[in-house]
Amino acid sequence: MSADTVARDLVRTFPFPFAGDTYRYSTNLEPARQSVQTPAGRWGDAVVHIDSGYAAELAERRAILSSDPSRMQVLPHMRPAAWDAMLTLMQELTLAYPDTMRLDREAGTFLWTNRRRGIEQRFVYGDPSTLPQEPLAFIGDQVQEDIVLLDQREGQLFVDAGLVSFASNWSFGFDLGMSFIEIHGPVPRVHDTGVIARAQKFLMRLQPDAPYRRTNWSLSVGRRLDLSTETYPDWGPERGRVLSVDDATFGAEVHLRVEVQHLVRLPESGCVMFLIRTYLLPLEAVAEVEPWRDRLMAVLAELPEDMADYKGFLAYRDRAVDWLAARKSVAP
Repeated sequence: MSADTVARDLVRTFPFPFAGDTYRYSTNLEPARQSVQTPAGRWGDAVVHIDSGYAAELAERRAILSSDPSRMQVLPHMRPAAWDAMLTLMQELTLAYPDTMRLDREAGTFLWTNRRRGIEQRFVYGDPSTLPQEPLAFIGDQVQEDIVLLDQREGQLFVDAGLVSFASNWSFGFDLGMSFIEIHGPVPRVHDTGVIARAQKFLMRLQPDAPYRRTNWSLSVGRRLDLSTETYPDWGPERGRVLSVDDATFGAEVHLRVEVQHLVRLPESGCVMFLIRTYLLPLEAVAEVEPWRDRLMAVLAELPEDMADYKGFLAYRDRAVDWLAARKSVAP
């Protein structure tokens, strides 16, 4: 996808993740629902975000779940949390998109309307016979976010349910049932600095109606959302192939991949809902926004090698820096 064909709203609402010219892992948490102004537009008004990729991304999720149903799993003790998550997401959609989304409560039942999807569903909370799918599957087919549910017990958080179709170099099926600390074991530098321990303590203090958010980022090749370890044979070799393409193809193929991660304490179950919304913007589109181009170049050039390796782009990091520098030299 070239810069000319990137939908304008995808640039206007892109959550560029860098506040400075260097990057290190941090909790970087801030209250949700606060608008962030950027040189291209703004983002962050709501916990859930729908853009021009809505229909295509939901279709992609359905295809992934059809070929690999393990991408959605709910351990038995988390079924109440799945209902809690569904209702909370319906409320967030209603808040963000009142013209097309609506949740009404009528005499012990709920009526959910999603005009974008042509859905009008009456259901009884907690009664699976009143929904066409399990609650997490039903709402997961209406939001672009991946959904992870964390149970809090024994002084820790555990990943015990979720619907994750767009993982970035990790496996939801492998992580299911693991603790928050165990899952982050392979991440370089974070344990020495105490970032993960601090993050877990913060999450365990989350209060209902006070969601927070953070960003994460990487580079990836191609406009591919599903970078799970299960599909590595499909996308892993692309990271080497991109070294041999011409400059125009490199700028179109290499993407800045940003996750906006929302953290929400569910009011009924007390579990923590972790939402992951993935955004992709090709370098050629990033380079058209001068402050983004210069900052990304600085961050990539300074990033320690072990972090670039963990994020999966060490092989083509230097070329990305050179490519961005060349765009700077020819800018008017």
